[in-house]
Amino acid sequence: MANRIHVASEIAPLKRVIVHRPDEGIARVSPKRAEELLFDDIVYLPQMQREHDVFTDVLRHFIGQENVLETRQLLFEALEADEGDKLFMIENIIALEELPRSYEKLLLELDNATLTETLITGELKQEDTILFDPIPNFIFTRDIAVTINDHVVITKAAKEARFRENFLTRYIFWVHPMFQEPKEQGRLINLNHVEQFPPSRRREMVSLEGGDVMMLNEDYLLIGCSERTTAHAIRSLKKVLFERGVVKNIVQINIPTDRSYMHIDTIFTQIHHHHTVAFKPIVIDGLGSYVEVQSADGEERYYHTIRDFLLAEINPEMEFILSGNGTSPYQEREQWTDGCNLVAIKPGVALTYDRNPYTEKAFRQAGYQILHAEKMLQSFKDGSLHPDEVENTIITLPSNELSRARGGSHCMTCPVERG
Repeated sequence: MANRIHVASEIAPLKRVIVHRPDEGIARVSPKRAEELLFDDIVYLPQMQREHDVFTDVLRHFIGQENVLETRQLLFEALEADEGDKLFMIENIIALEELPRSYEKLLLELDNATLTETLITGELKQEDTILFDPIPNFIFTRDIAVTINDHVVITKAAKEARFRENFLTRYIFWVHPMFQEPKEQGRLINLNHVEQFPPSRRREMVSLEGGDVMMLNEDYLLIGCSERTTAHAIRSLKKVLFERGVVKNIVQINIPTDRSYMHIDTIFTQIHHHHTVAFKPIVIDGLGSYVEVQSADGEERYYHTIRDFLLAEINPEMEFILSGNGTSPYQEREQWTDGCNLVAIKPGVALTYDRNPYTEKAFRQAGYQILHAEKMLQSFKDGSLHPDEVENTIITLPSNELSRARGGSHCMTCPVERG
């Protein structure tokens, strides 16, 4: 059970999670290339790293140091585990990045620690050479893979700027010892396998990112049809999940194809049994959105809004805490700065950024206390507070630089075990 892979809820106590500390490649994102690399701004890396360290320190206090899994370490351990797969991976990276084959020998001769850093940052420091573009969105580990009950879906990115992230993720899940059991038992679903997940006859592509996927309970999987996830991908994955009996209901959340709402977790996330944080214009009012529910037995149901669906099929007592407290222009401002994008550590305890005052007001009105992460960590250190004592609390994170990347705490976590 030490390597149990299972997620059947957005709010069950978090037990293991994959994160990625902002790496040095982010410091090479220039203003001219930021849009191409899917980054909304250039950032000051040392401050961004400090803010991310506060975030991961909070996670470690709640779930244990060994259960906050860093992508660098996972990649290094995967490289250490199997030299044969390493060659295959390097050959594919070279082809993906359109490098001369002569680089194959150079990369193969690197020790695994150096190779890990080079593959992630794109820079070979000992040669003072830039081999690849940075992959700044790797900090958003939510997108790389999704655990659905006891299966793992390795996602397929919509944009070329994320393809190397995608390939490194496949390598980690395929080779790392932690994931060998689900691999051997056929519980890894790889959306990048073109034979199994081809384009449609109309050339609709398969792309699906983890920010568009939510497990509300063991029977209900939500998938957003959005800027980054196609309807064809949802149909393709739905067929496989139903055939394997992984879930009973798959819910397609159709939202506007807009950068402001790139994934469904930018407009709502569940933080407690009866509480969902939401962007009112879409979730409550149904602006440009609707919901399709399909059950494994073939039954189909439709709802005008996400709110209507949640009340009818998930929890009739669900209450909605609104970003910007539901008023304009604050709801638009604070949705943009990830006021709806929270990850729950356990029911009623969730992480958000410290820059959304009107949303904080809505949290207080709903009965939550607001506690800044650095103050909480100090309380843990001096013994005046223990993680087990934290209840009904929204933990706010420093976010001057992290928020510039357009992704909150939900985006920066890839849970592989909740329970």
